[in-house]
Amino acid sequence: MQVLDNAPLAPLTTLRLGGPARRLVTAHTDDEVVAAVRAADAAGEPLLVLGGGSNLVISDAGFDGTVLRIATRGFALDGADLELAAGEVWAEAVARTVVEGLAGIEFLAGIPGSAGATPVQNVGAYGQEVSETVTEVVAYDRVAGETVTLANADCSFSYRHSRFKADPERYVVLRVRFGLTDAAGQSSPVKYAEVAKGLGVGIGDRVDLTKAYEKVLALRAGKGMVLDAADHDTWSAGSFFTNPVLTAEQYAAFAARLGELTAPAYPAPDGCTKTSAAWLIDRAGFTKGYGGGAATLSTKHTLALTNRGAATTEDLLALAREVRDGVRAAFGVELVNEPVMVGVAL
Repeated sequence: MQVLDNAPLAPLTTLRLGGPARRLVTAHTDDEVVAAVRAADAAGEPLLVLGGGSNLVISDAGFDGTVLRIATRGFALDGADLELAAGEVWAEAVARTVVEGLAGIEFLAGIPGSAGATPVQNVGAYGQEVSETVTEVVAYDRVAGETVTLANADCSFSYRHSRFKADPERYVVLRVRFGLTDAAGQSSPVKYAEVAKGLGVGIGDRVDLTKAYEKVLALRAGKGMVLDAADHDTWSAGSFFTNPVLTAEQYAAFAARLGELTAPAYPAPDGCTKTSAAWLIDRAGFTKGYGGGAATLSTKHTLALTNRGAATTEDLLALAREVRDGVRAAFGVELVNEPVMVGVAL
């Protein structure tokens, strides 16, 4: 393990924001991860687990405790069954499954971050979520003091949520196992209208696996959602707000405020309706590139809040609050942040 005191955290996040960690521990094996967690817990030390840093907003003051950076590696295939170490780079792992001709996570191409974070957030994009293919999650249970294996049904997956996100102080993900599909070089069924249109196919069709992967990469790049150090539109945490899921009562109130506008609406569980956060932000007057300071909305996508190079975390949060409050005033809908907040809150 590598241990550093007063270590900068901003370079370890895709936003390039946040103050230092009092102590930064980098673990390269599962045993090192568990040892570091046990040591912090035994000492009563605050602990922050860091993977790819793509879904974190860290306070300008930093983190007064131990930050555990998981740098484990491991990509193992047994037929169509895949096991990834938590520290594997997600985008690289997806690319490898496509080369192997396996479908199931190809529409999650180009998403930054580590494999271990994917079940926590139930990462999803373009009509696909990891919950569809995750079979097991191996994690260290800080309450039980032992390593446990949780089946998919035990992970409580829902939209951008899971058992791990609901109880963030309990589990540290070590490995994630997926059941992929050998579909003779074909993709999973296309579920997302933008992807279907780009590929010239219908919803439910399958296409060449590589073409599906490349189309998603192109779509993400066009929205500034593929990391590029030279492009400040990618200095973000991806989608900053989740798409609101409204109860029947909430949706009726929302619809009454729309007037002649027609908002995107998609069926959600329990009689709810999901609408588009990006649509709400844009229609509330926050267009691409909005903001005159060091933090602005992306010039490519209204759902990403970006660091233009000299921003602070407080600059970013001020913009996030302005957008959230503006959407609430315009439509009566409360936007909820998707990134994890460390030492700060909206």
